[in-house]
Amino acid sequence: MDVGTLVSRSMKKYGNQVAVESSEGSMTYGQIGSRIFQLARGLKSLGLNLGDRVLDLQYNQSSYIETDLGISTAGLCRVALNYRLHPNDWVRIANDCQAKALIVDAKFWDASAPVRGLVEHVILIHGDHEKTLPYEAFLAKQESNPFSSAISPDALVSLNYSSGTTGNPKGAIRTHRNRTASMSNIISDILRRIPNESDCWIHAGPITHTSGLFVLPYFAYGGKQIILEKYDPEELIDVIQNRGGNATALVPTMVARLLTVDGITTEKLSNLKLLGYAGAPMPPEQIKQCYERVSKNMVQYYGLVEAIPPVTVLNEADHELGLFKNPEVLTSAGHACVGVEVLIVDGKGHEVPVGEIGEVITRGDHVMHGYYGAAGQDATVTKAVRDGWLHTGDLGRFDGDNRLYLVDRKGEMIISGGYNIYPREIEDVIAEIPEVREVAVMGINDVEWGQRVTAMVTIDPNALITQDEIKSKILEHCKLKMASYKKPKDLRIVTEFPLNSTGKISKKLLKQQLEAEGK
Repeated sequence: MDVGTLVSRSMKKYGNQVAVESSEGSMTYGQIGSRIFQLARGLKSLGLNLGDRVLDLQYNQSSYIETDLGISTAGLCRVALNYRLHPNDWVRIANDCQAKALIVDAKFWDASAPVRGLVEHVILIHGDHEKTLPYEAFLAKQESNPFSSAISPDALVSLNYSSGTTGNPKGAIRTHRNRTASMSNIISDILRRIPNESDCWIHAGPITHTSGLFVLPYFAYGGKQIILEKYDPEELIDVIQNRGGNATALVPTMVARLLTVDGITTEKLSNLKLLGYAGAPMPPEQIKQCYERVSKNMVQYYGLVEAIPPVTVLNEADHELGLFKNPEVLTSAGHACVGVEVLIVDGKGHEVPVGEIGEVITRGDHVMHGYYGAAGQDATVTKAVRDGWLHTGDLGRFDGDNRLYLVDRKGEMIISGGYNIYPREIEDVIAEIPEVREVAVMGINDVEWGQRVTAMVTIDPNALITQDEIKSKILEHCKLKMASYKKPKDLRIVTEFPLNSTGKISKKLLKQQLEAEGK
């Protein structure tokens, strides 16, 4: 099954039902379906070929649903640019995937200048500039009736980028088969039923992130989707209480903000039938507070850029078990989904006994086909996916009931506020400053963020600069070179680093010292 076929089906079956609601108003399935096919025809009219890459840069808004499904319906490959990334990241991604077109909202007109020069076509939402195609006029020129796309399930549907340990972007190849597999796993293991016209998904966080997984399941089965431009706990509560919203997914940082709102109770939020959370571990105490004050229908899910979520799910029954009988269960990532295989293996690829720690590997239709472009040469793909098994780089173990527990990363990736951050990328930027001698970046446990980006720096003893001056210089340099969420939240100047047996900086000892201090 391909995305375009599902769009055509929903347009015909649910034509008069409201599909999407945003600050710009609401649209029925018939209305938004017509716009999706207009966009698909328009993109094809530009001479773009099957699989050509189209960059997509916008905030949460109704056009996001149109571009998400329209690019796929045209048989093209969507590359969503996270608006929180630095423009330098957008340029690296555009170059890596050899993008042919860019769909961009006018709010990003200035920031997108370096990217616009790299593509052949620029389609501008909410604006009109020379040498661009205004979005509404572009759609209006096209016929709106559905067409048969007849795209192979194994055709490219999207490239999803995640920085590698060297800071270089790597685009995980996702196909129509991958995306529909994710849809099936969401229905079977997260929702645990097929959504219908009485169901309303709330896009409270960026659709580029975890919330975007739910676009297709709800669209394919006639559900309604409400799009919030940005996360606001008070607005989320209003949507649940007064506008029919009954399901959403948040990262733990968003949950923490929701819990700061006075007077919220499960009774007041009784319309909320599902509260999903993902992107980072949530402290058991926070889970308990959320269960008591927000929703008793909590579901956690785990996945990766390379294995489209969900891979495993900790469902409502698991939460009940963890809260009232076995607290350890709350630290689990749950059971493997239907159609998903998960194993724990040792360094030689052999499965380890229950309870032993090893690398998490997974196999199924949710696993990427490899990495795209210059950042993903054959050796990289072979290392990540071998005999159909994705080697995730995560360390974990199983309990006696086949629940997965994620223990650590084989690498040193930081998960802060639900975003993946690679220390090496930050270290390389800080190391550009002449006065810096050594730098180590790591994630330190933090109640609000999950992990706090912490940078420790030693300074050249001959440098004529104060600690306050060097801190200011480092933070300003980071501001110029990287996305805001990657910048260190804690910056320390130290005289020396502890070293391991090979003479390298021991981040393990550094983390132990900092966490022992309660910092």
